[in-house]
Amino acid sequence: MTHYLLAIDQGTTSSRAIVFSAQGLPLARAQQEFKQYFPKDGWVEHDAEEIWLSTLKVCRQALAQQGVKATDIRAIGITNQRETTLVWDAKTGEAIHPAIVWQDRRTADYCASLKDAGHEDLVSERTGLLIDPYFSATKLRWTLENVPGARERAERGELRFGTVDSFLLWRLTGGKVHRTDASNASRTLLFNIHSQQWDDDLLALFDIPRSLLPEVLDCAAEFGVTDAELLGAAIPVLGMAGDQQAALIGQACFSRGMVKSTYGTGCFMIQNTGSTPVVSKNRLLTTVGYRLKGEVTYAVEGSIFVAGAAVQWLRDGIKLISDARDTEPLAEQTGDSCGVYLVPAFTGLGAPYWDPKARGAIFGLTRDTGIKEIVTAGLQSVCYQTRDLLEAMRQDGAAEPSALRVDGGMVVNNWVMQFLADILGVPVERPQVTETTALGVAYLAGLQAGLYRDLEEIASHWHRQHRFTPRIDAAHRIRLYEGWLDAVKRVRSEA
Repeated sequence: MTHYLLAIDQGTTSSRAIVFSAQGLPLARAQQEFKQYFPKDGWVEHDAEEIWLSTLKVCRQALAQQGVKATDIRAIGITNQRETTLVWDAKTGEAIHPAIVWQDRRTADYCASLKDAGHEDLVSERTGLLIDPYFSATKLRWTLENVPGARERAERGELRFGTVDSFLLWRLTGGKVHRTDASNASRTLLFNIHSQQWDDDLLALFDIPRSLLPEVLDCAAEFGVTDAELLGAAIPVLGMAGDQQAALIGQACFSRGMVKSTYGTGCFMIQNTGSTPVVSKNRLLTTVGYRLKGEVTYAVEGSIFVAGAAVQWLRDGIKLISDARDTEPLAEQTGDSCGVYLVPAFTGLGAPYWDPKARGAIFGLTRDTGIKEIVTAGLQSVCYQTRDLLEAMRQDGAAEPSALRVDGGMVVNNWVMQFLADILGVPVERPQVTETTALGVAYLAGLQAGLYRDLEEIASHWHRQHRFTPRIDAAHRIRLYEGWLDAVKRVRSEA
């Protein structure tokens, strides 16, 4: 009996596939970037076929790279960019409109009208979320209202809605299965996190036909079986979680109070709050951390829209660097006190501000400001935004974390991780396996397949690679952070 697990990690800028051993070690990986579309200010779209084809390609590449056959794979886990919204034909699987990405802000005015009408209390009480363009429901409603014939087809039961996990599962199973998991469902604004059901009142508020929606399962469950012709044999899909919840699992944050922060396109800090949903007074989100055997573990989350995307902008947008790896030596030359602040509000500000109309800016420019100062400010912006989230958690009365577990593409940058520890005043721990998003769903699939007894066994596989401890004094930390708060104040739409 083979013990390989295949994790599909479909992200915002690329699709990845990783083959893991039962011990949680990555054995082979493949990755492919795909195009980002920006048809209007604040709009972000993906081509659904590019998502599917890139996912299928990297799965085949990862298997070939390790010389693994599909018959050697015990199970597949799927993790995905959350909230990104797709609507497709129930017979053909063809998307009726480009995927509307989680970063997209086209529904900002509609969200404002819902708030003005007094609906946010109902939405927050049922979902743990805020009314914001970030989440799926308003994107889905926009699609139904703006694609010719979409609403009529939806009413006739001819269309299906899903986040990326559901779309991939549909394609992988040849259109036989329309399912999602509780963590992804909890990010739609349509799912009651207390009853663990699609909510009729919310469906009515957003005018969404129930027939569009997928069945919601636990994060470790029998999701379906892939078509044999796709990868060479039929493989069961046994794990599924949104990317940030998957990273929570991959980081083994199974005890109440444990915190992880993931640095990908955006940055997402999640704290495990146990079996009780905690309501934030500082505009953080209450969400499903994971659901196993019908039991829900809740979490509080802070979401930053632009983290690694700021580095991508420095590279591709204004071409100050040719490779993300160039940022570390530039920052080492600059130090932490260059006086420049870059606020990357390219698609608005996320938690704790939730200002969709804010826009990015650079402050503190002088005649001797150059490339290295602007690049350093871009890196620092990620750390400052993380401090914003930690401050909100502190104000909510959360216990001070003994350490912050970090993962994602940016954590290989030692300068960023040291500055993060410095500005937070909290040790930062980087694990041996930083692909924790993919690792998390591999663990879920392995749990359902019987490779692991329980979460305690999974936690035994977590190992620290490096611990960054704060080096700067409190006065310096405060001075740097106050400069950031002043810069953010200047870009706020109500400023």
